[in-house]
Amino acid sequence: IPESIYTWVVGIILVLLGLNIMRNKQTGSTQLQAHGRLKASSFGILSGLMVGVAGLSGGGPILAGLLILGLNMVNAVATSSYVLVGMTIVGTIFHTAGGQVDWHAGLGLMIGALIGAAIAPYVMSRFVGGSKNAGGKLMPIMGILLILTGIKTIW
Repeated sequence: IPESIYTWVVGIILVLLGLNIMRNKQTGSTQLQAHGRLKASSFGILSGLMVGVAGLSGGGPILAGLLILGLNMVNAVATSSYVLVGMTIVGTIFHTAGGQVDWHAGLGLMIGALIGAAIAPYVMSRFVGGSKNAGGKLMPIMGILLILTGIKTIW
């Protein structure tokens, strides 16, 4: 795929996911309904492609999909983290086997990411706290971040 087309496709996907998050209402559900499993699989395929082809974490489409399908923010974040573990293992195996990993560049990033991942649940629980609508307040922020990431990817 030519790089110019590739960056546009990834950027547009991120912008569309951000817009979808911002227009959908959070239902507060802690479980995905049975009719949403096909949609969830579609977001999973998109995430897997973004991991394998784009080298992105895939977290954006996963989180967006879970929020669009009605999960509350806390459960969507936790479920997204759970799914990313499996995607990371598969991506690591295939990229390492192909000799495509820059170990020196990746080590510092990995250490920082592990620290961030370790403190994120605590930060999230403190932010959401006892407020019933805190997760709903986070949705627009997540949408804006995805839109900005998409725009930055394109330009």
